[in-house]
Amino acid sequence: MPADMENDLRIRLPRADRTIEDYSLVGQPITAQRASGEFNRVAYAAGHVVFDPLAPSDPWVAPAIDWDRTLAFREHLWSLNLGIAEAMDTAQRGMGFGWDMALELIRRTMAAAGKNNYVASGCGTDQLDPSKPPMLDDVIRAYEEQMEAVEACGSRVVLMASRALVQAAKGPDDYRNVYDRLLRQAAAPVILHWLGPMFDPMLEGYWGHRDYSVARDVVLDIIGENRAKVDGIKISLLDAAKEIDLRSLLPGSTKMYTGDDFNYVDLIAGDGQHHSHALLGAFDAIAPAASAALSHLATGDVTGYRDILAPTEALSRHLFAAPTRFYKTGVVFMAYLNGHQDHFTMVGGLESARSTLHLADIFRLADQVNLLADPALAVQRMAAVLAVRGVQQ
Repeated sequence: MPADMENDLRIRLPRADRTIEDYSLVGQPITAQRASGEFNRVAYAAGHVVFDPLAPSDPWVAPAIDWDRTLAFREHLWSLNLGIAEAMDTAQRGMGFGWDMALELIRRTMAAAGKNNYVASGCGTDQLDPSKPPMLDDVIRAYEEQMEAVEACGSRVVLMASRALVQAAKGPDDYRNVYDRLLRQAAAPVILHWLGPMFDPMLEGYWGHRDYSVARDVVLDIIGENRAKVDGIKISLLDAAKEIDLRSLLPGSTKMYTGDDFNYVDLIAGDGQHHSHALLGAFDAIAPAASAALSHLATGDVTGYRDILAPTEALSRHLFAAPTRFYKTGVVFMAYLNGHQDHFTMVGGLESARSTLHLADIFRLADQVNLLADPALAVQRMAAVLAVRGVQQ
């Protein structure tokens, strides 16, 4: 290897003991390519949005989106045979990215989607004024407005968990009534959404109870009363046992979509009787590995599936480490390292939400699981971020 190439693949990275190590890259980048056949799992990657750092706007008050780069990333995901979970929490819904921008994103994504590219889009209540205590009728009207708009774009609906519903509901019966009303109106089967408080502390006690088993029964009641209108449910509790439990109780063809960014390998593989499909923020960051692994699984090659995907869980667990709601920072950092955007700035300045050590460990882990697409470029970009944070090469 030429000396200049060797230097490109080394970088000085900080460690927890405040020392700096000379790190040599070891990864062999996964070749990203569209699967030749269909997957035997539905696989949605929740997509992030690309901020426009040169726009004359306040990133905390009126953030501007680089629509070209945002849509180019969706083309990247589609090229790997992955679907898009659009305008979800990975796109910073509830963390600087509001309903007006979300609807514009959904419209643009659906306009770009071809007949072989599938999309499910987040429908919530985030147009409500958070300073005003909501009533249940306010929550229903907000959901209805968004559901009508999302369906008009031609997208499948994900009924996102609502902070306003947590405030307005007095118990499980209010959740049943709200969801029954919405599901009766849905034009096509929707995906329900159970997002745990580790992702959003304001969703504590969703479904009207903090006890999992009670909340689970509320969900099962809602699905049982509306089976024809529920495609499946995404559960993001970072607890494999709870997902497996709920999965085993789902009626008929109702799908379980794992949102467990800690345990997705086993959950997607299944236990011989049941398996989970995927609707994961992690798939935004690990898309080439996810696609390659799912291609193996579709042919019955479980060993090949695990060989590729199992190592990525270490990276995903780090990206989604507590405080889990800041995982978006690591997802965008991965996109920056891999050349999908030219900067590491985010809506609301969220690039500041993770420490320098956290970012350095993302780099190490991504390299070790072969997810730095262009190692030399990644070294250059990591060095630029470190320089701003006081680590010179």
